[in-house]
Amino acid sequence: MKKYFIVTFGCQVNKSDSERIASVLERMGYKLASRIDEADLAIINMCSVRQSAVDRVYGFSPKFKQLKKENPNLKTILTGCILRKDFKKFRKLFDFILPIKTLGFWPEILKEKKYLLSISQRSPSFSKKMAVDYLEISPKYSKKFSVFIPISTGCNNFCSYCVVPHTRGPLLCRPHEDILKEVEKSIKAEVKEVWLLGQNVNDYHSPTDPSIDFPKLLELTNNLPGDFWLSFLSSNPKDFSDELIDVMTRCKKVNEYLNLPIQSGDDEILRRMNRLYTVKEYEDLVKKIRQKIPDIFLSTDIIVGFPGETKKQFQNTLKLFEEIKFDMAYIAEYSRRTMTKAFKIKDDVSEKEKIKRREVLTEVLIKTSLENSQKYIGKKVEVLVMEHKTHNMKHFYIGKTRFYKTAKFQVSDATFKDMVGSIVKVKILDALPWGLKGELKP
Repeated sequence: MKKYFIVTFGCQVNKSDSERIASVLERMGYKLASRIDEADLAIINMCSVRQSAVDRVYGFSPKFKQLKKENPNLKTILTGCILRKDFKKFRKLFDFILPIKTLGFWPEILKEKKYLLSISQRSPSFSKKMAVDYLEISPKYSKKFSVFIPISTGCNNFCSYCVVPHTRGPLLCRPHEDILKEVEKSIKAEVKEVWLLGQNVNDYHSPTDPSIDFPKLLELTNNLPGDFWLSFLSSNPKDFSDELIDVMTRCKKVNEYLNLPIQSGDDEILRRMNRLYTVKEYEDLVKKIRQKIPDIFLSTDIIVGFPGETKKQFQNTLKLFEEIKFDMAYIAEYSRRTMTKAFKIKDDVSEKEKIKRREVLTEVLIKTSLENSQKYIGKKVEVLVMEHKTHNMKHFYIGKTRFYKTAKFQVSDATFKDMVGSIVKVKILDALPWGLKGELKP
């Protein structure tokens, strides 16, 4: 039996795509290899958001050359978020470069051992249908207790630094009926956590019923029978409605977690990023959310060193960090990407300065995250157990709380049992910036 191995770079959307790739390959008769050097088919599912992610793919070139020497029958595929300009460069490294939306055709492509040109020459309407159809492929979930379910693909925002509209195309939403069916199927399989995914989830409208927007979809999902947690990624502040806040407040399965990217704390930088909101509007939105959901765990995304970002403009971002007190932030140094509007602007902030700004924000984040964590000391919280580890003959479990904080607790040999995939009660005894420590409670 032939074996496959998938290497996934990027966000949860890429991980979700890899689960669909695995499903297609296993229906073709492939079996998952435990290591890449055991595979007959190696797939790189890439991200193009930052140049460093692209460089990591290039870094596989020596590995593939060595693997092909050892196994001349090895075939390699590149898929995921790929800029068209990178196709020619990557064609020298891979046997196939296949846009993820062609996934439904992979059995035919691999059987013919060539890319079917007829796919790329079809009409735009066919291409649009193909992009939605690949999301209807039943995935092989990598975790039995936590699943990522895409509700859309692509984006219409065209933020000036972002390649997603160029690699994923325009926003295409799945019919709400299909999304709910996939959620129902996962719940029947005793999944404990469901994530609804999209490049901008709150821009969702069902193509079969335009009255069903994201707040309504979230409520419909929450109302499905079953005991599960519900979260979503990711939101654009400009589309975050009062109705969505109300739904999050009254729907008991929706977790107290929200990723709300700000990207910059300076209005001029936001304008040049094409983010379509101001710092004041963002602050007012956070205030409304916290009034309705006081225990909300708030994370954000930040880009430091955007072209033309002065030290004063960075200080505005620093001030925002200190005022909002985020629980988590994904801080990235600006990466120049072709095809984006910002590519035409001189990248005039040095790499050294970008790193310095990231480190300054990280210091503030460590402080505020620790302060936010300490309020849970002495409290009992629910934890979805993700993994089991042993150290010095002791058993430890690591999981996530409903507010997406990592929690670690120890159990004795006498009480040890397999808890992975279970939701348990943990009393918090200590707090760290990125996590909590506790003990199991009945």
